[in-house]
Amino acid sequence: MTERAIDTKNIEIASDSVQIDGYLAKPQETGSYPGIVVLQEIFGVNDHIREVTERIAKEGYIAIAPALFQRQAPGFATGYTPEDIKVGKDYAWGQTKAPELLKDIQSAIDYLKTLPEVKQDAFGCIGFCFGGHVAYLAASLNDIKATASFYGARITTSTPGNGEPTINVTSEIQGMLYTFFGMEDSSIPTEQVDQIEAELEKYQVQSRVFRYQNANHGFFCDRRPSYNAEAAADAWQQVQELFGQL
Repeated sequence: MTERAIDTKNIEIASDSVQIDGYLAKPQETGSYPGIVVLQEIFGVNDHIREVTERIAKEGYIAIAPALFQRQAPGFATGYTPEDIKVGKDYAWGQTKAPELLKDIQSAIDYLKTLPEVKQDAFGCIGFCFGGHVAYLAASLNDIKATASFYGARITTSTPGNGEPTINVTSEIQGMLYTFFGMEDSSIPTEQVDQIEAELEKYQVQSRVFRYQNANHGFFCDRRPSYNAEAAADAWQQVQELFGQL
């Protein structure tokens, strides 16, 4: 299928009294498209996340990447050095709070609803790393019908802001959820993947759990040393299948 020509722009999303920065990508061709929220890694809405947002738009969606660290560090976007990882982890796990993250994601959805070319009942989200964890949280929102969660660490043990573990929202998930894990990812032990899969089955969530052998954390990101082209290609096919149901 030929990729669509797209338009992109930086936007602001009103969330409470905060203006959340966002990156928007949408097809140039007139039409009616599902809306997808793209949730960043600990590195902010950087070049990679913008590229993913554009890639989704080229497939026929209106994609929006809200800055999840806006409340802590406006404009934060960085690379993948050890220092970048240290700073990003501090923002992600030391300062963000689940209720605020959910509010900002809902505000991004509400922004999409103001666009005439967005289908009003067809929203999904996709997240990576920290954003993969947050995507699991966001799957509990009523508007979200399809979620792709990539290597979200700590889902079974914690939540941003130190509330109940995020896995506890599983019973609230009403849409389809695909999760993606690398079996060489030391930050997400196999037993945690098993626990997530068991919880999804327990609550009869429409879901699939993908396990990639010889793949590590961050395997989808071609900017990282852990990039695994084979796993990334297969995962992208699965994402297309998932969002194709919207």
